[in-house]
Amino acid sequence: MSGVNEISRQNPVISVTELNRRARQIIESGFPLQWVSGEISSFTRAASGHCYFSLKDAQSQVRCVLFRHKAARLGFVPENGLQVEVRALASVYEARGEFQLGVETMRRAGLGALFEAFEKLKSRLNAEGLLAEDRKRALPDYPRAVGIVTSLAAAALRDVLTTLRQRMPSIPVIVYPAPVQGDGAGEKLAQAVRTASKRNEVDVLIVCRGGGSMEDLWEFNSETLARAVAQCVMPVVSGVGHETDFTIIDFVADARAPTPTAAAMTTPDREELDERLAGLANALGSTIRRFVESHMQRIDYLAKRLLHPGERIAVRTDQLTHLGARLRNAQHNQARTTALRIDALRSGLLSSRPAIAQLNSRCSDLALRLKHAGRIQFDRKQQALKSLAAHIEHLNPQAVLTRGYSIVTRDDGVIVRDSAELDVGSHVSVTLARGRAGARIESKD
Repeated sequence: MSGVNEISRQNPVISVTELNRRARQIIESGFPLQWVSGEISSFTRAASGHCYFSLKDAQSQVRCVLFRHKAARLGFVPENGLQVEVRALASVYEARGEFQLGVETMRRAGLGALFEAFEKLKSRLNAEGLLAEDRKRALPDYPRAVGIVTSLAAAALRDVLTTLRQRMPSIPVIVYPAPVQGDGAGEKLAQAVRTASKRNEVDVLIVCRGGGSMEDLWEFNSETLARAVAQCVMPVVSGVGHETDFTIIDFVADARAPTPTAAAMTTPDREELDERLAGLANALGSTIRRFVESHMQRIDYLAKRLLHPGERIAVRTDQLTHLGARLRNAQHNQARTTALRIDALRSGLLSSRPAIAQLNSRCSDLALRLKHAGRIQFDRKQQALKSLAAHIEHLNPQAVLTRGYSIVTRDDGVIVRDSAELDVGSHVSVTLARGRAGARIESKD
């Protein structure tokens, strides 16, 4: 029995929950995030938006879960029978003990090599500084001419030309034709960009095409095209695909437009300019009117002040005569006021002058009284001091010792008042009127 208990202690019993938790931890730590390919089957989308499906091949299958916020970032709708590649983390759904993959993202099968090539080229160009933000140039506010690199048969060209015509029909547009799809299109697009840069006849260059799959847009990931865009003498706007599509030239170009039509927004809008010019014209007219009105008022004011020199002298003479009269009156009034104030101060000073003889007599009387009071107080204090000295002398223990008494203390310094406090043979100290002596107790009563 003791052996069974020992085995139980070495191998404790755990719950199913604990077992699944440990299994999940082991699997998640042992399998890093990685790509897994297979065919979608048993696909369902819950009311919450989360997606549940199986990923299978010819021999096996595994359950997968793709949560709503991650599914919303996919560029396609998953469905049964679709060959895909998922980037997922292996785990265990503890509530059911089911092995499953937590999918982070998903792509159609076969695109993995393209994505890898895309990322490698992007990293290499970034290391060379071609993707740096500080090398990107600002687009001109008012370009004199706009260039477009695209196919003459592309619908994107018609959209861009329509938008440019609506916004600013007076700006000339030069098209540098090149195929936008198929083998060798990237090299031809790069050649068109180099031609536009060499001719240098436009202020901004738009490279565009409509949307499509990653394979359709792949020529815009050409390294040759990316370097041609980076070396172009005029600013380049990339308008390739839809807003969710990204190509290498989107990162190399000076600006990226989400769509080809949006790339045409590089030109000013004629209606906006008309409204702005109308507003500036109104503001300028208002400013000019205020300026003219202000100066007309100033001219009227100056005209009123403009007088004949003789009139100005007469006016100044009258002003001086009037000011002289006011000055004389002010001086006369000031003198009268000062004289009255001096008389008032003299009367007040005479009325407040002290009786010096009377004050001297009072001071002499007070001095005699103070001297007499001090003598009386001194005699009283001297008498009180003598009385206190006699009282202290009466209480002085030294006077008692002089009369023949002594003070007996034990070795611990305690004064002896009763013979019961002493033991025969103990030593005591006797204090006399003059000096001190030691003694030993021979007997006691």
